Amino acid sequence: MSGNQSIKLEVCVDSIASAIAAAEGGAARIELCSALSEGGLTPSVGVLKTLKDLPLNIPIYCMLRPRRGHDFVYTELEMSAMLHDMELLLTEGADGFVFGALNTNRDINVEQCQQVMAKAKGLPVTFHRAFDVTNPLKMHENVETIIDMGFKRILSSGFKQTAVEGLDFLSQLIAKHHKDITIMPGAGINVANLEEILTATKCEEFHASAKAAADSNEETNNVNKMECEVSMGKADVLPYDITDKNVVRKMVTTAKAMASK
Repeated sequence: MSGNQSIKLEVCVDSIASAIAAAEGGAARIELCSALSEGGLTPSVGVLKTLKDLPLNIPIYCMLRPRRGHDFVYTELEMSAMLHDMELLLTEGADGFVFGALNTNRDINVEQCQQVMAKAKGLPVTFHRAFDVTNPLKMHENVETIIDMGFKRILSSGFKQTAVEGLDFLSQLIAKHHKDITIMPGAGINVANLEEILTATKCEEFHASAKAAADSNEETNNVNKMECEVSMGKADVLPYDITDKNVVRKMVTTAKAMASK
């Protein structure tokens, strides 16, 4: 890699504390969601406004996803809700958006994507991991479709559960399309496997939550120690993790070292 090239880290967050930690650790961009335990849903407008009022000095892209589910097939009413969310998020200073929509045959829903692109008013939009649900045999054709619609990047795990498992597909996609669109590996990326992923894919950007283990983060650990017999939902039994600025910093340092090689 060229010594003049930087490798950017995008951190996905679902809380104010995580967003602040991502910025403090040196992330290049935030993907703001709610409910990361559900794969990431549309964030609160209030959370975005609060973050934009802080001196974070980091772009914040907002997820557009109204519900959980790996189908990414949306009704007209769901699209109407997401487009209305976009208007509110734009008003509060969203720097970009993250979206993806498919048809029942797992092809890209061009019409719904075009609606989002038109509403984005020229701001960058990332096509998210709905891409990983599409047919790998049509991956290059689908990338061209995404490019033609004006998306700036694709977040992908290479059609596998994690980016490490999808390295082969990710490497092929980046090698063929890197001049026209950013292919951003994501899913399961951590400090331990980052160098392998950067070496294999030669990516220019990568995506991670950069969370520490629950028992190594003092703020998170204190929350998890609170005793309560009432659960607010299935995901509520999981540890409440937040992004750790030290993990972000380690990833950024690794990326800088790899870029200079």
